Amino acid sequence: MLRVISANLNGIRSANNKGFFEWMAEQKPDFVCVQELKAQEANLSEAMMAPAPCKGYFHYAEKKGYSGVGIYTPHEPESVVVGLGVPEIDAEGRYIELVYPKLSVVSVYLPSGSSGDHRQTAKYHFMEHFFAHLADLIARGREVVICGDWNIAHTEADIKNWKGNLKNSGFLPEERAWLTRVLDELQWVDVYRKLHPEATGEGYTWWSNRGQAWAKNVGWRIDYHLASCALAETARQAAIYKDQRFSDHAPLTIDYDFSL
Repeated sequence: MLRVISANLNGIRSANNKGFFEWMAEQKPDFVCVQELKAQEANLSEAMMAPAPCKGYFHYAEKKGYSGVGIYTPHEPESVVVGLGVPEIDAEGRYIELVYPKLSVVSVYLPSGSSGDHRQTAKYHFMEHFFAHLADLIARGREVVICGDWNIAHTEADIKNWKGNLKNSGFLPEERAWLTRVLDELQWVDVYRKLHPEATGEGYTWWSNRGQAWAKNVGWRIDYHLASCALAETARQAAIYKDQRFSDHAPLTIDYDFSL
């Protein structure tokens, strides 16, 4: 069994103070893909860099207190791929991949366009390059799982107030159509949706800090595991952990009947 967790931390130091790493240790994970570190290497303690028995691998943003992704695992990879090879994207610390003989594990953090038109343009730029990368990954014929905050709610079932968000970043028709192409044309599988085809409110992974979004479960499902078809077929169970709040996102755990 392979246990893979995706968690947007909205600041690794904040999540650490809220008990994330104690919870993580209890899960006995094989991989924990984290996003939005909001830190550089100098900001991390040894316990945050390598929480036993895991070791962390990171792609930091150049801008301090911004973005950044990582993967924790007790399994030493054959190689580590940092970034997509596009300088303006890689400066924001959005992609890391651990490579094993039979599997690649990716942590990704797509941009949010909610702060203005310039960031929505940057999001579309990322999506264009990432689509080509996703096509290349799937064409290699290896098993891959890509975990992360995609900043897109795919369908009306993935967002509470879909009518009120049709013109907002994260639920724009162009974004949703892009994700449909990723799934239908490239044959990636949305693993949580495969396991829970009818799930609505219980599938949310992010709640705005504004108003009473958490209390009223006015959420979005924007954190995904996207997997190659054969790996997705081995998925056995998925869980979204809401008993503690480490950030404005909830960790998504999926168990796969797969061995490295």
